[in-house]
Amino acid sequence: MNNFSERLALRAAQTNLNFRTSMKRATALLLVGALTLTSGCDEYLDVNENPNAPQTVTANLYLPPMLYWMGTAPQFDGRFIGRYTQQWYVQGTTFTTWDRMGYDPGSDNGGQIWREVYWSLGQNLVDMMEIAEREERWDLLGVGYAMKAWGWHAATGLHGEIVVKEAIDQTKFSFNYDAQEFVYGETLRLLDEAIELLQRTDGAVDASYMGRTDFMYQGDRTKWLKFAYGLKALTLNHYSNKASYKPADVIAAVNSSLASNADDALVAYPATQPSVDRNFWGATRGNLNNYRQTRFVLGLLDGTVFAGATDPRLSRMLSPSPDGQYRGLDPNVLGMGGLIAAQQPNNFFGYVGTAGAGQPGRYLFSDKVRMPIITYSQLQFVKAEAAYKLGDKATARAAYINGVSSHIDFVNARNAEDGQSPTQITAAEKAAFLANPAVVPASANDLTLTHIMSQKYIAQFAWGHVELWMDMRRYNYTDVDPASGRQVYPGFVTPTNLFPDNGGKIVQRIRPRFNSEYVWNRPGLDAIGGLALDYHTKPLWITQP
Repeated sequence: MNNFSERLALRAAQTNLNFRTSMKRATALLLVGALTLTSGCDEYLDVNENPNAPQTVTANLYLPPMLYWMGTAPQFDGRFIGRYTQQWYVQGTTFTTWDRMGYDPGSDNGGQIWREVYWSLGQNLVDMMEIAEREERWDLLGVGYAMKAWGWHAATGLHGEIVVKEAIDQTKFSFNYDAQEFVYGETLRLLDEAIELLQRTDGAVDASYMGRTDFMYQGDRTKWLKFAYGLKALTLNHYSNKASYKPADVIAAVNSSLASNADDALVAYPATQPSVDRNFWGATRGNLNNYRQTRFVLGLLDGTVFAGATDPRLSRMLSPSPDGQYRGLDPNVLGMGGLIAAQQPNNFFGYVGTAGAGQPGRYLFSDKVRMPIITYSQLQFVKAEAAYKLGDKATARAAYINGVSSHIDFVNARNAEDGQSPTQITAAEKAAFLANPAVVPASANDLTLTHIMSQKYIAQFAWGHVELWMDMRRYNYTDVDPASGRQVYPGFVTPTNLFPDNGGKIVQRIRPRFNSEYVWNRPGLDAIGGLALDYHTKPLWITQP
C-alpha cells in the first residue's frame, strides 16, 4: 500500500459515516486522504470549489481504499464470527454474548462488512465503474464487477437477505431487502460480466494505469481474472445442499482460478502510520489481546483428529503456554478453566498480556503480515469437496493434497513477512506429514469429508471467516460424515449456555448493521422478520435443501 492509500485508509477508519448518511448526501468521495464534498450552490458562493483539490479524479484512484477494506473489514467481523466457529474464545469473568452464539443488541459489532459494502465500496465503486466504462478501461471495469460481486457474496454470507436492487439509490431513505436466492444469482451474473471484461485487451486496457493504484495485483488483469473465477467457485459451491448443485461447474471454475500461492489475493500493511495501516490482527492494534485459541482448533492440529499425526503447523499457527506446551480453552468453561498461570495459553501474538506497539507476533497476528481475501489452498479444498461429491475420489485426493501442501507453504510465507518468532517448516517436516496415512490416505477411496473440511478449516483459520462459517453452516456444525462415522468437524461442540434470545437454537446469521438498519430501516427489516429477537437463528436460504 502506498502513501496515498495509507492516508485514504486512515481517513476511512476515522470517518464514522453509515449507509443511511451516504444516501442523504449529494456526493461524497473518499479520496486523496480527505472527504471532498460537492454541492449545487454554484449560483451563490462556490464554497465547495477548492482550486487546490480535484473535483473529479481518475478511475484508478478509487481502488486503494476499497482494496484496503476488502482485506480488513472481514477481520473486524472475524472477531465475532471466530467465536461462533470456535477459532477463539474471549476468556474473562463472564461468558460473552458471541461465545454463546448471540449478538450485542444496540451495537454495530458484526456490521463492518455491511459498512464496507454500502459505504466504503458503495458510491465509490459505482463512480469508478462509470468512469472506467466511459473510458473503455475494460480491465478496471472488470475489477469493479468482481469487487461488487465480492461485496454481495460476503454480505449475504453473513446476513442472509440484504439490499441489492435498491442499494446506492440516493433518492431513497428506506430500503427493501432482496431474497438470498436473488443475491446469489446477481453475484454470479456480476462475476460472468467480470470474467468477460477481464479477457478483453482492446480499448484503453492498460496494466500500468491500473497498476499504479492496484496494490494487490499490480494491474495484472490475468490475476484478477483468476480471482473472479475463484470467487465464482466459492459461490457455486455454496449450493451444495441444493438439488441444483453442480460440482462439475465448481471444479471447472477452480481450474480456471488461482494456479498457485503466487496468485493469492493478499492485502499488504506497510505499517508506516501509528496504527491504522497495520494488520488488524497485529500487536500494535491490539484487537485480540484477550482472545485465546480453543481446544477445538488445537485438536485439529495436535493429532487428536488425525490419529496422532501432530501437524507441523501447530507451533507456527497457534501460541504456546508459558511452559512451552500447547493448550486450548473450552468455550463452555469460564475463563482459563482452572489452568495455573504457566499452563494458560498465551494470546495469539505469543504474549501473556498485551504485546505492545511494534512488537513481533506470530503467523497472521503481526503488524506487517499480508491478509488474504482468496487463496490457492482454500480453492483446492473447494475442488476436493466438489470432486468428492461428484464421486471422483482420485481428483478429490489430488486437490486435497495440493490444499494441505500449499497451505504449509502459505504458513511459512506469512511467518517470514514481519520477523515473527516461529521457525520455518522444513521440507522434511512437510514430507513426513504428507506421507502420514492418517493425514493423506494411501487410497483415494479412503478420503472422507472429515479430512477435506477439517483441513480446509485449518487453511482458513484466522482470515477466511465468511467462507469458514458458511462451511460449518452447510454441515449444520455437527453433521456426521457417513464415510468416516465421525463429525465433519470432529470435536466441535455447540455452547451449552446459549444466548437467551436464541431460544435454544444455534446461530445462523449476523443481524444487519444496527445503526443503518435498526435505526433507519425498520420497515424493511420487519418485512423479512428481522425485528424478531431470534432473527440471528433463522437459517439461510443457501444452506437449506
